[in-house]
Amino acid sequence: MTLHPLILLAVAIASEVIGSSALKLSEGFSRPLPSLLVVLGYGAAFYLLGLTLKAMPLSVVYAIWSGVGTAATAFIGVVLFREVLDAPRLIGIALIIVGVLVLNLSGGGRL
Repeated sequence: MTLHPLILLAVAIASEVIGSSALKLSEGFSRPLPSLLVVLGYGAAFYLLGLTLKAMPLSVVYAIWSGVGTAATAFIGVVLFREVLDAPRLIGIALIIVGVLVLNLSGGGRL
């Protein structure tokens, strides 16, 4: 059974967000479990990105992966780590999301 590329991409994004969050928790790779989660999260993310690229263009896949991953990681930072999400950061995230939308609406994201 082959999974739809967008499902693979969604799981790749989730894996990257887990890896990034664990990176914060690893305290410079001094804590073993979060450090292991970093390696597993990023490993899974890149493996799944590779599978996604068999069916979708690199520019679209990478834009979605990095854009959604950035926004989700920022949200995790605010919720779990009490980081501040001020106006410039919100504008930056909004611009990333707009860029991903433009790439997809321009026809570059067709499967």
